[in-house]
Amino acid sequence: MAARKSRPPAVTTPKRLVRQIEQAPTREERREQRRLRGRFAPRLGWGGRFGGRAAVEDPGTVYTGPTSQAGGIYPFLLGSGLPPRGVPVGRDVLTGELVCIDPSGWTGKLTTNPGVWVMSQPGAGKSALVKRICLVYCAYGHMVVVPGDVKGEYTELVRELGGSVVRIGDGTGRINPLDSGPLKGRVQSLPVERREALLDVLNGRRLETLVALLSTKHGLGRSPNEVERSALDTAVQVASAAQESGSDPVVKDVVDVLRAAPEVLRTKLAAEGERYQDLTRSVIAGLDNLIGGPLKGLFDGPTTTPLDINAPAVSVDISALRARGNDVVSAGMIATWAYTYSSIDSARSIGLMDRKLVLPMDEMWRALRSGPGLVDAMDAISRLNRTTDDVTIYVTHSLLDVEALPTEMDRAKARGLMDRCDTWVLGASTAEELGRVTGKRMLTEQEVMMVSSWASATSTGLDIDPTTYDGEDGARPAEEEAARHPGRGKYLIKLGTRPGIAAALDLTATEQRLYRTDTNRRRVTTTGGGSR
Repeated sequence: MAARKSRPPAVTTPKRLVRQIEQAPTREERREQRRLRGRFAPRLGWGGRFGGRAAVEDPGTVYTGPTSQAGGIYPFLLGSGLPPRGVPVGRDVLTGELVCIDPSGWTGKLTTNPGVWVMSQPGAGKSALVKRICLVYCAYGHMVVVPGDVKGEYTELVRELGGSVVRIGDGTGRINPLDSGPLKGRVQSLPVERREALLDVLNGRRLETLVALLSTKHGLGRSPNEVERSALDTAVQVASAAQESGSDPVVKDVVDVLRAAPEVLRTKLAAEGERYQDLTRSVIAGLDNLIGGPLKGLFDGPTTTPLDINAPAVSVDISALRARGNDVVSAGMIATWAYTYSSIDSARSIGLMDRKLVLPMDEMWRALRSGPGLVDAMDAISRLNRTTDDVTIYVTHSLLDVEALPTEMDRAKARGLMDRCDTWVLGASTAEELGRVTGKRMLTEQEVMMVSSWASATSTGLDIDPTTYDGEDGARPAEEEAARHPGRGKYLIKLGTRPGIAAALDLTATEQRLYRTDTNRRRVTTTGGGSR
């Protein structure tokens, strides 16, 4: 049998193997890889000196303590956000969250009283924040009361709110320091006991107003002594009793009573003839000065425009008095403050008014230097505002304004105003000024650095105010960009000892029109050989 032949193996053509060459990474990919290697550590850690794998892991140091102290171990401590209720201020400059201020709503929760102390350099936006508070609180039902508007900057805002503006000093308006306000014509309808009690309180206010006015340079230049106060007290009561129902005495009526020397007054002073004249000569001359000379036309008659306590906002504009000098402005502030607050307090006492107030006390340095009358008034308001829940806003430039008062008693009262304000709003201020603030409110090193940086003028051109304009049509020339101060509209809000919250204020177009107090404008470049 023939042997079976083996089948020859199949011949196949080898396949052509094509080597796949990897494409080299691009420059951008290599840069991205290096960036990722620098961000995420490899398995054995980053190489290099003092680097690489750690054989033993450090467990760290364990600290124990109460939460109020342990929180300070973290070096980047930030204050917790404020409740988003009340008046919106703006965005937190560090976190971007909304920051609100609500002195009335915070009372009894975050703070103990609704007083607010606002301080910064001139032109840093203090008035804009205060007007924002007034505007929003007016929408909440509060009554905005500006007792003495020295610069007239609240007039337009009050009118836009539908309020009442009382102007004095322009030749047509005057205020009677002895005006009874809403009590006029209503006292006689009250029960006898109630009527007598209100008249005693009213005459006491009239006496204190006259004493405060006599303390100014245009009065006696000093506080009346005890004999002169006794004579004034009796003269005010006699002049008030002589008035018909529905009318009030004026300063001239008190002068006439002192000169007439009625028996009740001579008995009160235990003096007759020349002795009586010697005791009353100075106070009569001081009262004559209040209704004559530089003050003529201000306090020498009945009030021309009574205060409308039913309006959503009221303001007493005394900007026209600035042309007569600081002493006249001081006297005007004392009279308007006494008249305004007396009218509101009287309305509350007889049930005509039950609204909360917002009292912006702008240009506080003028009020403090006006005399002891306004210092006492501020002191009384700050002590009672927690009971009435009136938001009192003290606006000043420096704590040194308090030290400018003449007597240590007045300085102590002014310091008490700061201590009774639980809410502080600090704008652009120097490091020296913030050092004085630290004695009243504890500031951290970072807070001092932040607020003091706002006081530095810009030279980089980065802080451009897009809302500044020149011209009547509201258009700002492209070649005239007004540089904005870096601290304008930035505030540090401090509540007690809590860490401060830094916020930046943003104004709407309407607010820019109503709040603008800086009348300086950059002159527009003219063509055709004009000058700047």
